[in-house]
Amino acid sequence: MTRLALILAFLPTPVLAGTWEAPAGCEAFMTVQSKGCRVSHYYRCEADTPGDQWRVDLDQEGPFFYSKIDAEGQWVESYDPVKQTLDSSPADPASYSELIAEGMDTWDFSLTKDDGTGSRASGYDRLTGQSVVIDGITLQQTEVDFTEYDLSGTVLRRSKGNEYVNPDWRLFFAGPGKTDLGDGQWLPIDGSPMQFVFPGEDGFISNQPIFDCDALTAEAARPIPPVLPVSLKE
Repeated sequence: MTRLALILAFLPTPVLAGTWEAPAGCEAFMTVQSKGCRVSHYYRCEADTPGDQWRVDLDQEGPFFYSKIDAEGQWVESYDPVKQTLDSSPADPASYSELIAEGMDTWDFSLTKDDGTGSRASGYDRLTGQSVVIDGITLQQTEVDFTEYDLSGTVLRRSKGNEYVNPDWRLFFAGPGKTDLGDGQWLPIDGSPMQFVFPGEDGFISNQPIFDCDALTAEAARPIPPVLPVSLKE
């Protein structure tokens, strides 16, 4: 079964010619075109708790990652395509409110996948005091440091760098950074947003990424460092 078929099996979202369609009972409210040949659609669903937000990431082959966060930015649920959920009673819950109000938020929590594996994530987000304007949207810059461990304490991956937040949207967007996939080698990554598209604008819910795709196609025969989803932490 292809990757797209696997994803559609657990969260049906028909892909039409040139566009992506939100699941039944859900409504898309923003499309973000990012570096690294990735387009993301953000949407909310009637059945969810108020404040919950979904994101689907697409590359040139289609959807490959879904995630849901709550109003505090906690990673409630994700699919890649295995379902992963946040364990109850985290040691130090992530708090978007704390980050905005105090300038820094630490977090420490556990995650469990449907295949029986689990992991623990710890780290921090810190406002740097700098802001950037991307496609007319003002975003505050953060510093992020993240480590994920397996249940025996072995490091699975580490990421550090910068991300961006919009306090009104209560969302994180990736920025430049580097990641270590557990082998001690730090690889540069950058999934920074390049374009924000809203309902009624050209390119809204487009299913094709537009930035850096030519470079990826041209280098298809060469090894390309793994690219993480939109957030360094996810």
